[in-house]
Amino acid sequence: MCGIAGEVCFENEILNNLQQKNILDTLKRRGPDADGIYCSGDVTLLHARLAVVDIENGTQPMKYDYKDSEYTVVYNGELYNTEEIRKELVDLGEHFKGHSDTEVLLRAYCVWKEKCLERLNGIFAFAIWNDKTKNLFFARDRMGVKPFFYSIKGDNFIFASEIKGLLAHPKVEPILSYRGISELFFLGPGRTPGCGVFEGINEILPGYCGNFNSAGFETHAYWTLQDKEHNESLEETVEKVRYLVTDSIEKQLVSDVPIGTFLSGGLDSSIISAITCNYLKKKGEKLKTFSVNYANNEKYFIKSKFQPDSDDKYINIMADFLGSEHLNITIGSHDLANALYASVDARDLPGMADIDSSLLLFCGEIKKHVTVALSGECADEIFGGYPWFRDEKIRSAYGFPWAQSTEYRSSFLSKDLRKRLDGNNFVDSRYNSSINNASKLDGLTSEEARMREMVYLNMQWFMQTLLDRKDRMSMYHGLEVRVPFCDHRIAEYLYSTPWEMKNLDGREKGLLRFAMESLLPESIIKRKKSPYPKTHNPEYLSIVRGMLQEVIDNKNSPIFELVDKNAVKKLIKTDRSEPWYGQLMTTPQTIAYFLQLNYWLEKYKVRINI
Repeated sequence: MCGIAGEVCFENEILNNLQQKNILDTLKRRGPDADGIYCSGDVTLLHARLAVVDIENGTQPMKYDYKDSEYTVVYNGELYNTEEIRKELVDLGEHFKGHSDTEVLLRAYCVWKEKCLERLNGIFAFAIWNDKTKNLFFARDRMGVKPFFYSIKGDNFIFASEIKGLLAHPKVEPILSYRGISELFFLGPGRTPGCGVFEGINEILPGYCGNFNSAGFETHAYWTLQDKEHNESLEETVEKVRYLVTDSIEKQLVSDVPIGTFLSGGLDSSIISAITCNYLKKKGEKLKTFSVNYANNEKYFIKSKFQPDSDDKYINIMADFLGSEHLNITIGSHDLANALYASVDARDLPGMADIDSSLLLFCGEIKKHVTVALSGECADEIFGGYPWFRDEKIRSAYGFPWAQSTEYRSSFLSKDLRKRLDGNNFVDSRYNSSINNASKLDGLTSEEARMREMVYLNMQWFMQTLLDRKDRMSMYHGLEVRVPFCDHRIAEYLYSTPWEMKNLDGREKGLLRFAMESLLPESIIKRKKSPYPKTHNPEYLSIVRGMLQEVIDNKNSPIFELVDKNAVKKLIKTDRSEPWYGQLMTTPQTIAYFLQLNYWLEKYKVRINI
């Protein structure tokens, strides 16, 4: 994994040495092991490397002369079918210097051009410059695991793995318009696909590629989710799911550096840990597993519909079952609150509050032991694990099921902005656009049609927020986190699998449970879904209330250009647990979100242009 950035400019001067260094500096956390620069005429390509595979020969930017052109790549990601593609290319007469996936990717593009994307199984964002045709080709993986932000300023095409890389360019400014304010208040911490919140900053959509050359800029989809007939029996479906999940996990265990797994004691992380453990045992290696908890959480934990039990008991069951080298990381309330600001630095935007900061701290501890870790994100979106898939009332309700709070969100805006911004219309337009784009075969029952919409909504929106979170919080520490359930083959197959199969035996992710039941202890298979753990310690709420009071008391706090001070004062005093986003962001996290927003406006010197 790495950080990439660059610029193509056909009229003006390209980046000078100091500007190149400034941008590279923003990438160093993503790629702490090495960096490189390619500069030739109209293009500058920058790369900061986290060395994982072929440490000696995988340096970038990487060049290759093919026929009558010179191609140069900067690439962030990991290909999990590198050897299959390499074999195809060797059969076509290609010869390789090393065993890095970067070299395989570059050669694949040289030989097959855009068609190479059809062969790639992995997570990636990359750009390839053709020095003869003066064309920059770029692409992002199908599921959107790896980021690719860009900005077009006149004839300049500027791109980077993170927004901070763009903002380090002298032509890109941190400007917030009405649209950006709407993103932050009506959708945040989610955001419209492709939107970078700042004015003029965008992101290549998952499954898209494109070109920038003297004719201009264009992008198009090379992959979309398509509904298909599902003709397999339940037995065949179970077997296919078992194969796809196992194959995806095993493919993602290729590494030349230490590897471990996140372990919460839930179904998804336990499946990944069990398969990884068995794989490593065959190599004579012992699995390292990692879990997170919060100081005094056992004292204050309260069961709820969304969190029926705590993780501790099940983590211990799985760690003993695996015989893994397990590390439980406990986070204190003050550390959790203090890291809210570092998590904004990592995401470049206000995020999921302490849900982000806890992961940031967690990843920092994990990096002390391994460089690569596997995590269970995306299983809930693909297999239908969230409560809003299974609760008929929530499922049939209009709007994004994880954000039914537009009026509540609007109440925090200043009086002027409440008059100017129509939150309901803003959210409705994005919701309707998404469900209208969901692929649905003719003749589906109303339930099946709705489930296609729900899966599509979750993958396009909620999943992207979690993938942003996982990428930024982990790469902030130079930790590569892989997400095996995010394999596009699993997504394609499960999209068209009937809901009655996914919901087998009336259990959330029942199909996945049944397919993998021989792999895990019965108590893990039967455990009810529990989300990523958050603190229940009232000390944390007290801390963030105090921090927000300091913001209120500071007459120069930039947040009050956007927010009604009285509404924020009321938030500090309330015990009302109104959800802001998803299952986890209630009052403490809403307070923390406003702390992050204020910090972001100040730290990034955001200019509000309304």
